[in-house]
Amino acid sequence: MKENIYFETIKCEDYEIFNLEYHNKRVANTIGLNINLQEYIYPLSEDLLRCKVIYNDFEIINVEYFPYKKREINSFKLIFDDEISYSKKYLDRKKLDNLFSQKEESDEIIIIKNGIVTDTSIANITIFYENTWITSKNCLLNGTTKNRLLEEKFLIEKDISLEMFKKASKIALMNAMIGFDIKENYSFRL
Repeated sequence: MKENIYFETIKCEDYEIFNLEYHNKRVANTIGLNINLQEYIYPLSEDLLRCKVIYNDFEIINVEYFPYKKREINSFKLIFDDEISYSKKYLDRKKLDNLFSQKEESDEIIIIKNGIVTDTSIANITIFYENTWITSKNCLLNGTTKNRLLEEKFLIEKDISLEMFKKASKIALMNAMIGFDIKENYSFRL
């Protein structure tokens, strides 16, 4: 039987650990165990770091730190895949990496599953549509930033059709490292 291995990406800066409550919740939802990640994370410097916590169904396996530099993402390739599944943050990202490799000249992909806008390869997506920030009810992975912003009632969750996406006045990407990153000047292609 193949062992499931998962990971969390956690933002650390000025020795502070961000959004920890939501990372702890996702670990608990993933493996059914309450693990306090605070006991494993010790930021090494005040720099902006990407902390990668690797774990399996029973325990924390490893904690790594990497300097973080935000990627510029302004152009998107729409990728249609009705079979993709990534409901847990698996360390094995081969399927996502394969889709990302199809981005051609674009900076990033947006995955369309069964006609619904889901996520990019690295972030949840939200659109500003009819004066409301809407995030996909059918995302691939429930992100920690997305869950926090839903709880704060900053976002609403519903299916995002391709038509809605095309009519949106702006979009934003969300993940643990970039927070809520609004894109007003962006392009996409099929």
